Amino acid sequence: MTSVIDEGLPSLNATLSAHRAAMPAPLPGMRALRESMWERLDRSGIEAQSVQAGEQAPDFTLPDVNQQPVTLSDRLKDGPVVVVFYRGDWCPFCNFTLRAYQAILPQITQLYHATLMAISPQKPDYSLLTVQHKELTYPVLSDLGNVVAERYRVVWTLPAVLRIDSEVPEHNGDNSYRLPMPGTFIIDQAGVVRLASVHADWTKRTEPAEILAVLRELQTS
Repeated sequence: MTSVIDEGLPSLNATLSAHRAAMPAPLPGMRALRESMWERLDRSGIEAQSVQAGEQAPDFTLPDVNQQPVTLSDRLKDGPVVVVFYRGDWCPFCNFTLRAYQAILPQITQLYHATLMAISPQKPDYSLLTVQHKELTYPVLSDLGNVVAERYRVVWTLPAVLRIDSEVPEHNGDNSYRLPMPGTFIIDQAGVVRLASVHADWTKRTEPAEILAVLRELQTS
């Protein structure tokens, strides 16, 4: 399925690129190390391991910030579902992304009658902080142990060199340093993945305009 970038929507990746360029390096040489790692991730092709467009989306039930269960197949009864995997409240690139998706929520829900939900391996208390700090009004779900992320084949382990002062163990409740690659999956009412957009380089994300373009194609097809 092809998509067209909507005119008039700001570029999320331009914002993320500017933040990446301005990030201070915590230790001498760390900036060059990070840039090298992002380049290697870009070239690695590990995104191809994820669930792909055309596959049946794995069903799941996860708790929201109020400990209420949210089930994918139930939400699909009402329309398409946009599933977003993010790393955690500690990740500034995730925070920019979640806010950008909040900005297009009216189009997602009202124009295309779809549901948006975000998933991370954070403990529920940290998912609640994500909702409160970013003023999100869509479901934010806790996938402890990356169980659902494993089904979508987006899990990888943070290299030791990037674990300096990491908040991952505290937020996730374990010391595995396993995280989802940021990814956006758009699933039609038949449960088929129509967009699989996964980024091993976590400083890059799916543009809001691309999400809307795919939902528009689903509505007209």
